[in-house]
Amino acid sequence: MGDSKFSIFPNENFVDLSLYQFGYEQTDPSHSYGPAARNHYLFHYILSGTGILFADDSKGNTKEYRIKSNQGFMIFPNQINTYISDKNLPWEYVWIEFDGLRVKEALDIAGLSCDNPVYHAKFKELREIMVQEMLYLTEHEEFSPFHLIGHLYLFFDAMLQSITPETNTSRKRLQDYYIHEALTYIEQNFQNDITVEDIAKVCGLNRSYFGKIFKDSTGKTPQQFLLTYRMIKATELLKLTKLSIGDISNAVGYTNQLHFSRAFKNVYGIPPRKWRNEN
Repeated sequence: MGDSKFSIFPNENFVDLSLYQFGYEQTDPSHSYGPAARNHYLFHYILSGTGILFADDSKGNTKEYRIKSNQGFMIFPNQINTYISDKNLPWEYVWIEFDGLRVKEALDIAGLSCDNPVYHAKFKELREIMVQEMLYLTEHEEFSPFHLIGHLYLFFDAMLQSITPETNTSRKRLQDYYIHEALTYIEQNFQNDITVEDIAKVCGLNRSYFGKIFKDSTGKTPQQFLLTYRMIKATELLKLTKLSIGDISNAVGYTNQLHFSRAFKNVYGIPPRKWRNEN
């Protein structure tokens, strides 16, 4: 079996850019993974070797891509994919799984999508910085979450700028102001019984238009984002306090404990009490 290294990030309470897993692998000949779908973005960078990616495009058609050293491939949330290492020149790669509020918009600007998942760097120096950051993560998993998140930002910046250097300074638009206002309102009021209409009203927008620009920017509907934010806050309270499940339910905006427990289980797969015992 080929050499590999695999780490799970210990903290998910980062909203703009969050790290989930990362690792390195020297694959065996003809090594394959899939068909499968991920919940988050997964990026592989090929250090050496060659192989094939089969991935569904935006219309659900499976496309084939041959990917070799100094290239990479992005797998998108809920995209069905399979990848196979060459039998004679198997892949050696580093990989990183991440997500966050601004990821979708940034990748759109850079031109990476389900229809164009292959990474081709235009700037070698920036590509090398990106690879150094990926390798740094795999070699320093014992460092603090804030330290690792810092290097995730450096990786993401180098990846985007190696494709298109304008990414970092573009898109200062009115839409950004609306999204900032919405996020601020959610952060300050998630514990109250707020609705999407309330959030849209704060931004001075009708619900349908607000919902559209919010999903375009974040990849999530306002309802999905509010739910995720409340559940993250709930896990913090479960882990760091001795509050009862009922008190935590109220603290994150649920007056009905049963509704809270059901929503929590839908997100994490287990009830809040069991999550607390396991964490």
